[in-house]
Amino acid sequence: MTAEWWALACAVTVAMFLGLVWRARQGRIRVRNTTADTDVERTVFDQLPQEINRTLRERVPAGSEGSQAVTLLQLSTTFCAPCRHTRILLAGLAERTEGIRHVEVDLTHHPDWSTPLGVHTTPTTLALDSTGRELFRFGGVPRRDKLTEVLRPYLG
Repeated sequence: MTAEWWALACAVTVAMFLGLVWRARQGRIRVRNTTADTDVERTVFDQLPQEINRTLRERVPAGSEGSQAVTLLQLSTTFCAPCRHTRILLAGLAERTEGIRHVEVDLTHHPDWSTPLGVHTTPTTLALDSTGRELFRFGGVPRRDKLTEVLRPYLG
């Protein structure tokens, strides 16, 4: 009986540890390493298949005059509960903040679109400048204060 209790205690401890690690990583903003980039940077549009490229260019006009400073491109799926929370947060931020646009793309029927962007979980949000270059990304529901802090330099 003692061995079973030890096994149960170990399993619960490992599960709690993994849950805490997963939770800590959710909403964490990963800023792009600009020192590792080459002189010729590829935009997000350059990395995508034609169909999503066309869809995104319609929703996010790259480099257009008077375009938004930052586009928050949210990649979601239909039955994702955190995606709904992220949508509410980002849409509200875009409404209240000049220079930010929120665009959501549903990957439910096009899971292959996530591969070129390196998206493995939903929601994942990419922050793009007006030319379509990735500034930073985050997975999960972001912390509002951290997101605002990271966006501040791009809004001038």
